[in-house]
Amino acid sequence: MAKSVTAHELRDQSVEDLVSKLKEAKEELFNLRFQAATGQLDNHSRLRTVKREIARIYTVMREHELGIAPLSGESAQESKEAAE
Repeated sequence: MAKSVTAHELRDQSVEDLVSKLKEAKEELFNLRFQAATGQLDNHSRLRTVKREIARIYTVMREHELGIAPLSGESAQESKEAAE
């Protein structure tokens, strides 16, 4: 099972990496829900963890859109200029 990712670690990644992580997390959530529905899920806490990871990824992506937190090597000034 994958380790939970922090928001700080996500902010250090590029947008493309975030999109791929989001896709992977959504696929995992689908699989976990399917296992839960069929009674095959052993670790129910993983559902909660994956949902939180998805929320973290969306939050970091939104911060970048708003220029609140720069991503991967951008300075705060470059991020503000790009937003304007």
